[in-house]
Amino acid sequence: MRVHVAAVAVTGALSLSALAVPASQAAQAPRPAEERPVIGKVVVNAGKPIVVGTTSRQKVAVSITASSPSGVADAYVFLWHGHIDEVDAVLGQDQARGACTVAPGDPATSTCTATITIDPRSALGRNSLAGTWQAAGGAVAATGDPGDESVNETAASVRLQRFSKLTVNASPEPVRKGRTLTVTGKLTRADWESKKYAGYAAQPVKLQFKKKGAKSYTTVKTVKTGSNGTLKTTVKASVDGYWRYSFAGTSTTPAVSAAGDYVDVR
Repeated sequence: MRVHVAAVAVTGALSLSALAVPASQAAQAPRPAEERPVIGKVVVNAGKPIVVGTTSRQKVAVSITASSPSGVADAYVFLWHGHIDEVDAVLGQDQARGACTVAPGDPATSTCTATITIDPRSALGRNSLAGTWQAAGGAVAATGDPGDESVNETAASVRLQRFSKLTVNASPEPVRKGRTLTVTGKLTRADWESKKYAGYAAQPVKLQFKKKGAKSYTTVKTVKTGSNGTLKTTVKASVDGYWRYSFAGTSTTPAVSAAGDYVDVR
């Protein structure tokens, strides 16, 4: 069964071999290895993590380079999560066929591109799907023989992350020099189960300050989020400038910084 014809989400565990092995191979004797394509480089989202919120679809670019003595007729990519023997989610490319370009001076090698659209409302029903996914790549030789197809189930890996948000508010504004400034905020991230944003608890977040006219922020202290993602700390007001919170991110959640809140110190 070929899975690259459409985006698919699988919620039950199944063997990856049922998805990755082309149907044509199940009924035919193995072809000589030299006539089957060699899967080369697979790139997903330009090598960057895929960040998905609660409602907006994310279109991800994928590409695969493959070689075969007779040339490459088609190549495709699909993403899967879980264990190779118990796959719990699969995302296939949007196109039935990739857009393939022959390498200059090398007619045996082609790079094929496509997209994978991820809709969190239908494809991501569990927060446990955040983290590392594998990218499988397949290619079909230009021989015209249905047996000349190869699949590499672990050609690359990519992180799928829950979109994060971070707020900040420094008060009072304005404030007299030397008085206490209270800085509050909240760190939230996409909850793919409720389709809302939920607080991210027990996470270290940096409180940073940028003096008026300066080009960069400096870290003042580190604060941990509360049970519902809230942040609160105090500092002494000294000069005019911008206060913000900055989160470094985790394997399942991207880094994010709040927009600076300007405080006038008098």
